[in-house]
Amino acid sequence: MPANAVSQYDNLRKIRDPLAAVLGLALVAFSALGMAAPAQAADEPDLIFRRSTVFKWMSPNDKLATYGLDDPEVEGVACHFTVPEKGGFKGWVGIAEEVSDVSLAWRQVAPIRFKAKFAQGDDVFRKRRSLFFKKMQIVRGCDEKRNVLVYMVYSDHLIEGSPKNSTSSVPIMPWGSGDSVQRCSEWVEK
Repeated sequence: MPANAVSQYDNLRKIRDPLAAVLGLALVAFSALGMAAPAQAADEPDLIFRRSTVFKWMSPNDKLATYGLDDPEVEGVACHFTVPEKGGFKGWVGIAEEVSDVSLAWRQVAPIRFKAKFAQGDDVFRKRRSLFFKKMQIVRGCDEKRNVLVYMVYSDHLIEGSPKNSTSSVPIMPWGSGDSVQRCSEWVEK
């Protein structure tokens, strides 16, 4: 073959090399966006336990899962919530739309200390509950008159949210002798 001849493989390389470079840059960009995104809510919760509720013969069972979570902005307050998790093949693959039934309980577990000011209704935790359209959110507020932290869980949907929700409150109390009680009203952004 003459030195200036072009083989079919050289033509493929001319197409493949730039395409690989573009795909590589896209992968790096998406990875950087995922790492650089500011933390607006708590990290993944701790799985406490799961319990099967519906038996599936050839695929994973439907389950109830109970998780634990600490408030990222308020020390001394912890949450436990239980969510249904779909089994079956859709649940196994991760494309099943989960129902909006969530139970929620927040408790004071240590002296309460605020780390930063927060807005009423700030996200504490959120998690996708379907492939594209639905997410569960836990938000925090302050009942200034009663000095109580109020947490609410709900699901929202791209088109229409769910009226199913649950609320839990944590009165800010002294923890042991000599503990001073902070007022949540002093930490709410106005």
